[in-house]
This record gives sequence, C-alpha cells and structure tokens, in this order.
Amino acid sequence: MLPEIAQAALLLALLAAMIQASLPLAGAARGNAAWMAVARPTAYAQFVLVALAFAILVASFVGQDFSVRNVVDNSNSLLPVAYRVMATWGSHEGSLLLWVLMLTIWNAAVALFSRTLPEPVTARVLGVIGLVSICFLSFLIFTSSPFERLVPAALEGHDLNPLLQDRGMMIHPPMLYVGYIGFVVPFAFAIAALLDGSIDARWLRWTRPWTNVAWSFLTIGILLGSWWAYYELGWGGWWFWDPVENASFMPWIAGAALIHSQAVTEKRGSFNSWTLLLAIATFSLSLLGAFLVRSGVLTSVHSFAADPTRGLFILVFLGLVIGGSLLLYVLRAPKLEDGKPFAGTSRETLLLLNNLLLAAACAMVLLGTLYPLLADALDLGKVSVGPPYFGFMFILLMAPLVALVPFGPLTKWQRDNIGKPLAMLLPWAILALVLATIAYFMAPQGKLKTAAGVLGAAWVGFGTLRFAWTRIRANGKFTPEMLGMVVAHFGIAVFLVGALLIEAQNVLREVAMKPGDTVEVGDYRFHFQGVDEKQGPNYLADRGHVQVFRNGKPLALLHPEKRAYASGGQVMTDAGIHAGVLADVLVALGEPLGDDAWAVRLHVKPFVRWIWAGGLLMALGGFIAAFDRRFRRRKEGSP
Repeated sequence: MLPEIAQAALLLALLAAMIQASLPLAGAARGNAAWMAVARPTAYAQFVLVALAFAILVASFVGQDFSVRNVVDNSNSLLPVAYRVMATWGSHEGSLLLWVLMLTIWNAAVALFSRTLPEPVTARVLGVIGLVSICFLSFLIFTSSPFERLVPAALEGHDLNPLLQDRGMMIHPPMLYVGYIGFVVPFAFAIAALLDGSIDARWLRWTRPWTNVAWSFLTIGILLGSWWAYYELGWGGWWFWDPVENASFMPWIAGAALIHSQAVTEKRGSFNSWTLLLAIATFSLSLLGAFLVRSGVLTSVHSFAADPTRGLFILVFLGLVIGGSLLLYVLRAPKLEDGKPFAGTSRETLLLLNNLLLAAACAMVLLGTLYPLLADALDLGKVSVGPPYFGFMFILLMAPLVALVPFGPLTKWQRDNIGKPLAMLLPWAILALVLATIAYFMAPQGKLKTAAGVLGAAWVGFGTLRFAWTRIRANGKFTPEMLGMVVAHFGIAVFLVGALLIEAQNVLREVAMKPGDTVEVGDYRFHFQGVDEKQGPNYLADRGHVQVFRNGKPLALLHPEKRAYASGGQVMTDAGIHAGVLADVLVALGEPLGDDAWAVRLHVKPFVRWIWAGGLLMALGGFIAAFDRRFRRRKEGSP
C-alpha cells in the first residue's frame, strides 16, 4: 500500500498548493489577515507530504518493489544499494518528484524565514510559489506519476542507465535542482512587487541572499556535471556546449546578472524595472531548461526521453509563466519609481555594462541552442550550432567584462573620478602584461591562448587583491557581502587560468598499444602493461594497466576500464585519471584491435582542476555574501 499512500500524499499536497495559491493572494488584496495567515501552514504541509512521497519512492527502490513500474524500468537485483537510492531520480518521473521536493523545501524555507516581512508581502510571495507548485504537482500526478503499479509484478527489473551509475550522479542532480528551482524565490518577489506596485528596500534586501544561495547551488550543480562528463564519458572534455548543458548555463548567466542588479536596486534604488525583469527571465530560463530536458526535442546524454504530451504540458506552463509575468510587467513596471541619477563614471554604470554583457551572452547561448530546433520545425533544413560558434561569441562578449571586473569595486557610487581607479590598477595591469609576455615565450604550444589566460587571470586576480588591500587599509573590516564578492571575483581569475590554459596546452594522443609498448607525450611516458578482466557488481570489465612516468620517475599506475553491463549489454568507458594541481593525466581504453593490441587515448590536461576550483570559489563567494547580517535586519537602521 505504500505507493498508494505516496500518491494520496501528492494529491493532498496539490490541495494544499491550491489553498496556498488562492487564500493568501486574496487576503493580501482584501487586507484579510486570517486568509493571509494560511500561507505558512500550507507551505509546511506541502513539504511534509512531498517528503513522505519521496521517502516512499526511495524505499521502493531500496526494497526492490518490482510491482512499481518506475522501479522495474530503472533498477534490478544486481544494482548496488547506493545506486538504487540514486535510481530514485534516475528517470523522468523520479527526477520530477525530486524537483517538486526541492520546490517545497524552498517554499517552506521562505515561510519559515520571512517573519520579519510585512504580512501582505509574505502572503503574495508564498501565493505565487503556490501557483508554481500547482503546475508542477499537476504535471507530476497526472502525466508522470512515479508510483504507477505493474500488474502482475515483474520478477526482475531492467537497469539504471549505466551512464548514471556513478558517484557524481548521486549529488549532481540534487544540487542542480536546488539551484534551478531556487530562482522561484526572486521570481515570486518580483511578481509580488508588481502586484503591490512598489519595491520596498527592506524586502528587496531580504530577497538578495535567496538569489545568491540559488545561484551558488546552481554553480555547484553545473560544476559537478562538468566533472562527471570529464571522467565518465572518456573524452577528457569539461564542457561541450551540449544543448542541455546550455539549458543550465542560461539561468546561471541570468542569475549572475540578477545578483549584481539587485545590489544596485537595493543600495541605490536604480534599475528597479530591470531587476524585476531579470528575476522573471531567470526563472523562465529555468523552466525552459526543464522543457528542453523533458520534452524529447533534444538528443543528449543529459536529457530524459519523454513523450510529446509531457513536453506540451511544460510548454503551456512556460507560456503561462512568461506571458502572464510579462503582461503584469508591462502593466505595472512603468509605475515604479526610478532611482537616483548617476554619472557615466560611477559604479552604477559599470554594473549596467556588466548586466548588458551578461544579458547579451545569455541571448547568444539561447539563440545558438534554439535556432537548430526552430530551423527544423520551420523546414529550413538541419542546422548544427556547435562549439566554434559558442566559444568565439562567448569570449567576444566576456573579454570586456573581464576587463571591467577590477574597476567595479574600486569605483564609487553615483559619481567618481575615473583617474583614481585607473591609477590604483595601472601597476597591476603592467605586471599582468609582463607575466603574459613571459607565458607567451615559455609556452610550448598555444602561445596566444596561454598569454590571454595568464593576462586575464592576473588582471582580475591582482585587481581583486588591490581592492581587498584598499579595504584593509581603510578600516580593516570586511562585511560578509564584501568578502563574498572578493572570493567570487578571485574565483573568476582561477577559472580563467584553467579554462584558457587547458585549451592552449592540452595534449591528446590516440595510439594502438600492445603489452610492453611505451609512448612518450611531452614530459610523460606511458607504459602499457596489458588488460585483464574484472568482475563488478553488475558488470564485467576489461581493465587496463598503464604505468605513467614523469621525467623518468614513476608517477601513477592507472586502470582504465571498458565495462559491459549485465542487463542490456551496454558498454561504458571508465577513464583512469591521475589528478594533479598543475596537470591531470587521463588514459581511456578504446576497442580491442586484435593480436593483444588495444586502442588507447592518452591525455595530458594542464590546469584542468583550476576550472572547478574557480567555480567552487565563485559558489563559496555567493554563500558567504548570503550570510551578511545586513540582509536580516528587522527594520531600517537596526544593527
């Protein structure tokens, strides 16, 4: 009876969402305190009910209840227990339940921590989140139930997609979904502001940490996906501009713009309408990502196979959210007050340029992702938009943003003499150019990209440290918001080192090797010792043994594998990787070529770890800034 109990819990959660979406909004409009007070209990009820349903689904997988179709389709008796838990969100239905669970967590968190806000504001915000909950719970219950029974019960299940049988997949989807759906909070505040017809500085300040936290979780989710693709797919890449990768990257870019725009609106009262539009756009792009992944319109290792009915449901939901929000925006945004005027040489201007460049980058990714789909739908032929387009356009738009990053924190609000930040940064600019020149002449290959990476990283890193030194000399204090900005900006510098230097210095050799063969790649020597068989819990693997030497000294013994899974016979590559601060060495086993020879891919990946280290610093900066006490003041002027 457990699956039926879970289904009943979801129906009750839908009823709670309907109450949350109706009475509090009506109460805020009529000034009825009793109706507004309903918002919090219904938010808590949704979380409890959906958490119960999710726990039952986990128990069904762990207990191998083969009377549940979802368990049969995505598990079997050979699957290790840890992967059975992960199989809970390994399908469209299960991952959608995880998505709804994350939504109810955000919903309950807003209800719990919003007690310092005016009751009408809280009622409107929770009411809007309730409307979103209705849509997702209806989608889950009526088109994608994870608790559908199979009569009679199966004796054995199929299998979890071997691509997902990996430790990284245990935390990548939850982190990604927390970030995705977390943007519902700034979206709800934007709609509440439009309904109210004004932006109050107090509750705008209150919503900023929610945006930071959602963006930081999305950052971690994207990094985990990149890391998983790097070591699991065997091709040694960290980003391929896959359409589903782009689907998560677009709300990330828009969220970064929103974080900066919210700062201007809260501190200076400027960008009011633009901040609300960005909040709507960021959440809309999250919904677009859900549509692309679940509609079946894309072919990707990251997407779920889904029928057109499900895609149509999300498309209608997306149209209602975007159409309804933009209609409200058009009607109400012109009535919002403008902030204080600012000069061309001010921090506001620099942050405006920041937002315009990020918005242009987001639009570029959106165009490149959707254009092939639109061309196919309009019978304009098959069009492929790949890494050359995205790489060139993204660098073109991000180069000026990187150049502006050090100026922002050193420039005053409203008006400043541009000569002051220029004078402070000039010595560091010269030092960055010197380091870039040295890197150019020392690089064995990819000289221009190497120099560009060193120049950009040194410029942003030195500029960030210059600002930190300025603050320390002034008063010796850093607010969490300021410290978070410094950490995040320094993360950009670290990321630039990894992203550009790996493009410049990456080395790949594809060779045929027999036991005893040796291949040299730069400073590294690879000695192929042979291949034997390894029995895994639910697969049989050909396991290679490759001894790696660096400058003649033993470095690592790597064991790349080709795994054939017992159920379905799918063959997967598991690369052998030696991780290093300055470079990774990656070996991937290809196909047998006969006569004991194997195809082997040998990679040397300089500074690849700096990509993820830089991203983690950006996420850490967002978390640090979110815990600034200023965001939790009960009233204006309180400490």
